[in-house]
Amino acid sequence: MAKALEAGQAAPDFRRPAADGRERTLADFRGRWLVLFFYPKASTTGCTIEARAFEERRTAFDGEGASILGASRDAAKANAAFAAKQGLAYPLLCDEDRSLHEAYGILEAKKLYGKPVMGTNRSTFLIDPEGRIAKIWRDVRPAGHAEEVLGALTALRSAGR
Repeated sequence: MAKALEAGQAAPDFRRPAADGRERTLADFRGRWLVLFFYPKASTTGCTIEARAFEERRTAFDGEGASILGASRDAAKANAAFAAKQGLAYPLLCDEDRSLHEAYGILEAKKLYGKPVMGTNRSTFLIDPEGRIAKIWRDVRPAGHAEEVLGALTALRSAGR
């Protein structure tokens, strides 16, 4: 597993397919802020709360010069159905091989029905226009998280970052 990332480091590069069939890379967002949030499983309660909250604030994020990307280990079909059902207009990255999760260091050992599995630590990375990590949230609680990220982005932009 990768060493834990910290604010100030270059964000790990990526090239991943999204649920809409288009591939996305970190370079696609150069010159804009990027909110990259990792969620455990499409269409589950917590993930729905989090994804909808980011969608409801998408215009505000755009006004701050930020794009939003969600990422999970779900297949494109599951992510596409999730996006359609919830009316999500931002891309959902499909990371079935876990390479993006590993690069961002958010896989952790968990137990599922008493058996050890590698699960997603619900995390968000705010990446600046130059591709550096500005802020990291780990062990995210979905309710209120999008507002917290938007507030941090606004504060960072106000401070001239």
